[in-house]
Amino acid sequence: MQSGAALVDEAGRTMNDISKAVQRVTDIMGETAAASEEQSSGIEQVARAVTQMDEVTQQNAALVEEAAAAAQSLEDQTATLRTAVETFRLHDEGMRVAA
Repeated sequence: MQSGAALVDEAGRTMNDISKAVQRVTDIMGETAAASEEQSSGIEQVARAVTQMDEVTQQNAALVEEAAAAAQSLEDQTATLRTAVETFRLHDEGMRVAA
């Protein structure tokens, strides 16, 4: 009888240990799930930030192209004005010589 009672006690302790181990595993799984959700949220934020940076980069590229076109236009206008001013100077110098 004592041997049977000892086995029952040992079985009870073993079951208790198993129950505690299962609870620890459950807790760890819950923590892992929470960490996975946080990580997923963080990855989504990074993806949104990368998308926004891509959009801004494309906008900046378009603005640079517009600025380059404007600079070229100004350069062309400057050349035209320079030619016009040189023409006026030549006519003005010719008038002085004639006078």
